[in-house]
Amino acid sequence: MTEFSEAERAYLKSQRLGRMASVDAAGQPQANPVGFFPQDDGTILIGGYALGTTKKWRNLQKNPKVSLVVDDIVSERPWKVRGVDIRGEAELLTGPHELGPHFSEELIRIHPRRIHSWGLEQ
Repeated sequence: MTEFSEAERAYLKSQRLGRMASVDAAGQPQANPVGFFPQDDGTILIGGYALGTTKKWRNLQKNPKVSLVVDDIVSERPWKVRGVDIRGEAELLTGPHELGPHFSEELIRIHPRRIHSWGLEQ
């Protein structure tokens, strides 16, 4: 597994929303906004309301390839953006967890295989 740099870890912990892409049965990409939670072991957890009933869950059951992009605009003048693109494999989990009571029991754990970041230098 690829490891996050200190700057990437700090940035991910400062953000709450990303866009996760999966591949549907027809081979078409599908991207959705998702809440995410960086873990100490270098994985990323995705939670949601009734996550096990979603198309992204069904997509990942058939093809575990996944991408998560977290980015934002720091300033418009001058133009400065920053972000992290995480590509890897999804592990589908079901059961009790500590993300909060408003999340369903289903979770997606992303195991990063490639990490690319930009604009994180201070």
